Amino acid sequence: MYDVAIVGAGPAGSTLARLIGDKYKVLLVDKRVITRPTDGRKSRKCCGGLLAPDAQKMVSQMGLGLPKSVLVEPQLFVVRAIDLPNGLERFYQRFYINMDRQRFDQWLLSLVPPNVDLRLGLQFNACESGDHGFTLTLCQGNQIYTERARVLIGADGAFSRVRAAMNPKPPFPRTYIAIQEWVEPCSPLPYFSALFHPEVTDYYGWTIPKEDCLVIGAALPVGKEAIRKFELLKEKLGEYGFIFGKTLRRESGLILRPTRVEQVCLGTKGIALVGESAGWISPSSAEGLSYAFKTAMALAQALSDGFDGFEGRYRQLTGGLRRNVLLKNVKSHFIFHPVLRKIIMKSGLQSLEIFKPEQSVDR
Repeated sequence: MYDVAIVGAGPAGSTLARLIGDKYKVLLVDKRVITRPTDGRKSRKCCGGLLAPDAQKMVSQMGLGLPKSVLVEPQLFVVRAIDLPNGLERFYQRFYINMDRQRFDQWLLSLVPPNVDLRLGLQFNACESGDHGFTLTLCQGNQIYTERARVLIGADGAFSRVRAAMNPKPPFPRTYIAIQEWVEPCSPLPYFSALFHPEVTDYYGWTIPKEDCLVIGAALPVGKEAIRKFELLKEKLGEYGFIFGKTLRRESGLILRPTRVEQVCLGTKGIALVGESAGWISPSSAEGLSYAFKTAMALAQALSDGFDGFEGRYRQLTGGLRRNVLLKNVKSHFIFHPVLRKIIMKSGLQSLEIFKPEQSVDR
């Protein structure tokens, strides 16, 4: 019997396993084979692969340094915000680490202590609670496995099966589908572009340069219109002046956007949720890596004093994060309201002027 079973070996799950692996007998499972080699272009998670300043701070606080192998060119220092229907654009200084998400996850997983029992390629199906913990049902193809653990942790992302297995069902954040295409760029675009168009989405789209590719993506309302609206975004980008070549691949994934703090679910008796599984994600930017690290660290601290009452300690330690989500929701009203965004962008508040040298003239 395990002390702790963690479902999901992404940033939140791997970090938690690393932090508690020497104290408890831990099982870490993931449906993906994260260790499988990647060519740097094919991440197995629909993710922009940018490490935002908040997440960089958490990596620093954990005493870690990013290996060169996870980085991709170019490194990004400017956000180009474009209000497509109004033809407005502004540049804002913000430092992002551009990385390969698959290799980033592999690196975090490599830091997990060897005494943690790692099972990759296993799907979590269900769990039953008993007097001494939980019985987990896991599957791999046609093979069914059962494991027992005193505590169950959901770190399995936005479409969390652990959260879905909870009873009663917790409130669910607003759900979007992220669609991304990797395309051949026809000109260098050394910016992370944030794109706004109300006909496409009430959230936002993006372009991110990745070495010899350009990633075009958008967070779209779930439904039959999602693909049509993604194509509309590409059409609007073309009208704005973006030029890109053939599509190399397309990927998609679920994004949660908590519009109320109550939609963030910490878990229930004996079960805790971390990272996106709980709905920990920025409502204004959809950034989730900093929340993954922060919640993993908070839960590790809560578990350091034992299992009795860890749920209450976890709630207390994440009080500041809930306030952060509340403030990010207030911020999102200014970013995504068309009129307020137009006023802010026209004002030029905190924006940069990009220097473009004029063509030299003989004198």
